Amino acid sequence: MTHTSEPASGENGRGNHRKSTAEKREHSKAGAARGKGLHRRKFLGGMAGAGIAAVAAAGGAFSLLNDAAKNKASAADSTLTIPDLLEGTTSDSTTTFTLEAKTGTAEVLSGVTSDTMGYNQSFLGPTMKWTNGDTVLLNITNSLGEDTTVHFHGAHVPAKMDGGPQVAFADGETWAPTFTVDDSAKTLWYHPHALGTTAKQAVHGLAGMIIVEDDSTASSDLPSDYGVDDVPLIFQCLATDSAGDIKYDLAGYLESDLSYPLLLNGTNVDSASLSFTATKTRTRFRVLNASPSDIITIQRSDSGTLSQIATDQGYLTEATDVTSIRLVAGARAEFVMDLSADATLQAVVTTGWVRGGSGTYDVLAVTASGTDTPDDLPSTLNTIDRYDTSDFTARTITLGQDGTTMLINGSAGTSMDSMAMISTTLGSQEIWTITNSTQLEHSFHLHDVPYQLISVNGEDPTGVQLGWYDTYEVVGGGSIEIAMEFTDFSDDTYMYMLHCHLLQHEDEGMMAGLMVTGDDTSTTTDTDDSTATASASASASASASATATDDSTATATASASASATDD
Repeated sequence: MTHTSEPASGENGRGNHRKSTAEKREHSKAGAARGKGLHRRKFLGGMAGAGIAAVAAAGGAFSLLNDAAKNKASAADSTLTIPDLLEGTTSDSTTTFTLEAKTGTAEVLSGVTSDTMGYNQSFLGPTMKWTNGDTVLLNITNSLGEDTTVHFHGAHVPAKMDGGPQVAFADGETWAPTFTVDDSAKTLWYHPHALGTTAKQAVHGLAGMIIVEDDSTASSDLPSDYGVDDVPLIFQCLATDSAGDIKYDLAGYLESDLSYPLLLNGTNVDSASLSFTATKTRTRFRVLNASPSDIITIQRSDSGTLSQIATDQGYLTEATDVTSIRLVAGARAEFVMDLSADATLQAVVTTGWVRGGSGTYDVLAVTASGTDTPDDLPSTLNTIDRYDTSDFTARTITLGQDGTTMLINGSAGTSMDSMAMISTTLGSQEIWTITNSTQLEHSFHLHDVPYQLISVNGEDPTGVQLGWYDTYEVVGGGSIEIAMEFTDFSDDTYMYMLHCHLLQHEDEGMMAGLMVTGDDTSTTTDTDDSTATASASASASASASATATDDSTATATASASASATDD
């Protein structure tokens, strides 16, 4: 989620309100969750899982700034690592990229070796560049010792190529999806998406960025020299024990003596910021929150503005000055800075799940060394026609829970048989109300098509909220209305997904199928409190569906009961 309001002051970020809020929800006490040696993580993110009333009381900005928690380090220990740019080979108008999902080791907690996973390397993966209109082929080999998939998060591709659970492939196998790039310029990413193992594989390092380029005027006028004035920033807030074992599920997160290292492009930034020398006056940053659950807010240490140019799904209509950019798990944004003087970027970490990171970190010291004088930013970046939803088909999607099981419309998507399924037809236009019946934090991600925000907790969207999204925050007790149009791709066998991008919630069942077909046998039901659920398996027909109603009484948090035993 992005916002344009000033983050809360350090004084307002402290005190009884945050303490009482945190103690009443799914989080255990700060003392139990504090990581060894992480002196800037002396409190848990009090807004994590916050209900709508608590959010309103805190004001429009969700950031938690605490002077005592700020990183006071002024020196940078090492240079920002830029992920390798994966070179493709082009033949017969098709560009082929080769990836291998493999195991390895890396330092996630400083000075401690962790078992990790990565694409073509031990941890994380290279950046891919795709060009709108090009045909790409990806040869992806699985060397993990277990099933996996690779999902192209935010990409508009056929369902069979989307990398969902239906196309999981075994160790030793190679999956080779191919498609024409149908996206305009934007920042995407890739990560696993198999049933029940997404959190495990992603937190161990299976994640990489995708940059889509196009021939628009905006693209030609904005910085685009990768690693020079177009810089990827991949943030991860993870959980590890003192031996470096990375945690990914409820049992792991409830262990004692955990640390919550913050990583930037795979490097721990807990104790010192990284450095980047900007050789061009104007520099573009692409930010990805690849954390399993925690929320990352980006801001300047001097309280200056960032010129945001894009949300998840591409350019805004114009560059918009913001004081901070809040990214829920899975979300992306792009901004530029005109650097006439040095600047430091900070990351404010807010706990999103049962436990997690919290605090304010000086993560990147940017040295201004450019001598060029850039032209003014384009007055127009994109044209976004806002939907008139008066004739759109309406649905309600309810995010719920039953103890430790997470639900969408009353069903737990822990198997292809059990998950709810939304069935629609090619060309349909829909408006969905995403209702959070829990008091937990959720990050709603829709595969296949971008969506517009129609309302956020009953309020009209403003500023950067008027851009295109595929991942957006739904606070406890809150709701969002989103509108979309299903274009280009239909399939009566393979489905897309809709789910919470807090990866633990996804693995615990908060995922449903989305079947887009091109015939009249599919249903696009106007619902207030129900939707279709699948009664078929991975190759289910879109016509096989039944009604499922969300259990709105199941609002007890999974971790609240667990925390009682942990105390």
